[in-house]
Amino acid sequence: MTPAPDAPSRPVPATRRRGLVRAAALAAVAALALAGCTAPREQSEVTTAPTAADVRGLDAIYAQELDWQACGDLECATLVVPLDYAEPDGDTIEIAVSRHPAAGDRLGSLLINPGGPGSSGIDALSSIALPRFGEEVVDRYDLVGFDPRGVASSTPVTCVDGPAMDEIVSTDFDFTTDAGIQAAEDAYGAFGAACLQRTGPVLEHVDTVSAAKDMDVLRAVLGDETLNYVGYSYGTQLGATYAALFPQQVGRLVLDGALDPTLSSQELSEGQAQGFENALRAYVADCQAGADCPLTGSVDDGLAQVRSVLDRARKSPLPTGTARPLTGTLAFSGIALPLYDEESWSYLTMGLDAALSGDGSVLLQLADLYYDRNADGTYSSNSTSAFWAIGCADDRGTTDVAEMRAQSAAIEEVAPTVGYFFGYGGVICAQWPVPEAGGLDDYSAAGAAPIVVIGTTNDPATPYAWAESLAGTLDSGHLLTYEGEGHTAYGRSNACIADAVDAYLVDGTVPADGTRC
Repeated sequence: MTPAPDAPSRPVPATRRRGLVRAAALAAVAALALAGCTAPREQSEVTTAPTAADVRGLDAIYAQELDWQACGDLECATLVVPLDYAEPDGDTIEIAVSRHPAAGDRLGSLLINPGGPGSSGIDALSSIALPRFGEEVVDRYDLVGFDPRGVASSTPVTCVDGPAMDEIVSTDFDFTTDAGIQAAEDAYGAFGAACLQRTGPVLEHVDTVSAAKDMDVLRAVLGDETLNYVGYSYGTQLGATYAALFPQQVGRLVLDGALDPTLSSQELSEGQAQGFENALRAYVADCQAGADCPLTGSVDDGLAQVRSVLDRARKSPLPTGTARPLTGTLAFSGIALPLYDEESWSYLTMGLDAALSGDGSVLLQLADLYYDRNADGTYSSNSTSAFWAIGCADDRGTTDVAEMRAQSAAIEEVAPTVGYFFGYGGVICAQWPVPEAGGLDDYSAAGAAPIVVIGTTNDPATPYAWAESLAGTLDSGHLLTYEGEGHTAYGRSNACIADAVDAYLVDGTVPADGTRC
């Protein structure tokens, strides 16, 4: 069983300001056989030549040649980039790359990022791009997946073993007391210290700006004058950062499920909480309109029953038939994952039906899918560790207790059912052991070619307002709207979106302003 294309933002308090698509999961959860949901996700096999130790300095970095090797049905290679772009003659790290060559009249390379941060672009090439992109797009482009620095096969962030990860992702910290907040900061601080011990200097250089610079190296080494790119969720932030850094190298960029990196941590946390609240409301209405829905009464009554499951799990974790009870944090994870695609709502109904009867087993299976946890207690990816590491590198938010309490209250006001799980994100990075790298001051990307930004009107993880905002932030942004449910649109919505994106990628035809599908 594979995870879904893009995982939800990390729940309490990991949801922070971003955290969104983990590219193999949306459709996979729809194919989920819950009784057997514990099989590990297969990792892409990457066969690479030894790293060239003499690749030092930006001239040599940009001039390197990739040694492509067969890996299954794809070609794979290793890209060498500086650990620290401020010291291009210093240490280097490796970026894992895979490619599906164009079969027809080649237009160039098309890079793919599924989001996260922390999701594998190599996995996404097989699980999203090849089965979901338009036939002509697959035929005309070399489709290129890559694992960003710190992720999966690219000099990864490594932190703790399975049991320790179980502990950190399941604990319900009590944020109503100063002692509870301190306990959370200490727990995440210990996690960060383990990351530094096991990862080393890479932990300080997994920020989005550095990853965007890696993409420009990859563009040049692939032989492309401009970058063509499809980024989902957090991948839109990565793409927008690239455009801001290298506007003249922008080719055809599709930013789907948009994040606007100019928004504050509070704006992003509040917006995402409201997005999940709205998606949950839509699910409850749909559930109650059908047969055998466990949620009774009005939509508001149904939401209250979902809230009762979350409250009950926080106060007294539900039994699951295993040694691991369903805590509040795990319950939210299990509820959030199916909201990413309306095709997965039936699994949420199964989970809630069981949980309302005191059985947390189905929601636990969904939560395990969310975190890439295997049946044997290991984790099949480092997505959660990378998610936190990249988030703490980019923006730590406030660690002031009074501010966090005020922000949490505001979040719960707009999202009374799930808002609790979106507050206090500052505790994660409060004791993070390396400095914050930060983002950019200007994301307008002045002078860039037209960039297509896609928003879904009831996207739970990246609310539609963010797509409107990012399209406005980018000088050359063009908004394409999908009127529907779920997270992201290209490859999972309708022919109108698919045709518009395909025409842009293949012919350069920019969707007309105001296009709604």
